[in-house]
Amino acid sequence: MIARPLIAIAAAVLMAGTAAAAPTLKADVTVSGAIVTIGDMFEDAGTLAETPLFRAPQPGTVGTVPLKDIEAAATRAGLAEFASEGLSSVRVARPGVMVGKDDLVRLIETDLAARGVLADGMSTQTLFSRDFAPLTAAAVAEPVNLVALRYLPGTGGFTARFAVAGLDHTVDVSGTIDLMIEMPHLAAAMPAGSVLRPEHIVMRPMPLRQADAMGFASPSALVGKALKRQSREGMALKATDVAEPQVIARNEMVTIYFRSGPMTLTVKGQALNAAARGEPVDVINLMSKRVVSTTAIASGAVEVTAAGPINLAGL
Repeated sequence: MIARPLIAIAAAVLMAGTAAAAPTLKADVTVSGAIVTIGDMFEDAGTLAETPLFRAPQPGTVGTVPLKDIEAAATRAGLAEFASEGLSSVRVARPGVMVGKDDLVRLIETDLAARGVLADGMSTQTLFSRDFAPLTAAAVAEPVNLVALRYLPGTGGFTARFAVAGLDHTVDVSGTIDLMIEMPHLAAAMPAGSVLRPEHIVMRPMPLRQADAMGFASPSALVGKALKRQSREGMALKATDVAEPQVIARNEMVTIYFRSGPMTLTVKGQALNAAARGEPVDVINLMSKRVVSTTAIASGAVEVTAAGPINLAGL
């Protein structure tokens, strides 16, 4: 008399447990891959979790799947029963990220750097032969990858192939690449003879071929040098644009030094030409009115470079 009720209770508990374990349909689903699985679509999918149901929407889009289509796909996949929770459809979303021209250019630059074509301090100016419309890729760690790159240094022409996550085809682009290098430019207009300081120089990109043709000069080779001529703001600076700063001006009163062993003689004179340090200067000795050949050694100072009786008498 007691056994029958116990058996009935056990059967009811077992049936309730089975019903509770049945997969439950989700109202909203978000996937990252191209396929929606049973585990994506249902809670408690069990061993069928990795079984494909249908294709996911395109990256960056949302789709709605009617309940009848879900039932048909689940049946084909081996899931005969599930709890629909009163839903008539399910919203399926697939996140996406935008892939633009800049993303492709960065991959091209990385490849050129790995080849040793793009050195430190260089960049590229990349022009595509056709307008590139941004693409929506799947939201994965690497939404786009460079598959192949052909670059012709002589002309700058290139062709590149990319794989975009979520697309079933590759993306091909072509165009030209100008290698760019940071070139020193004048920050403001300056008169001839101005001695350059670091704040007078700004670095701006310039095509490498143009910089090579002009004659590249590093900022360290320009600072402390004097402009040979009046120069405009924004002018690219070359090594030939500067010279050692003048320490002697034409018609300037100077001190002439004559050294012979421990003896040093000095006399006043007037420079007949301007000169930088180490350059020759003709000077009139104000006492003898003779012209003396000297070398500029400092501001307002020149030195007779050759010793001997004739030079001494010539002072």
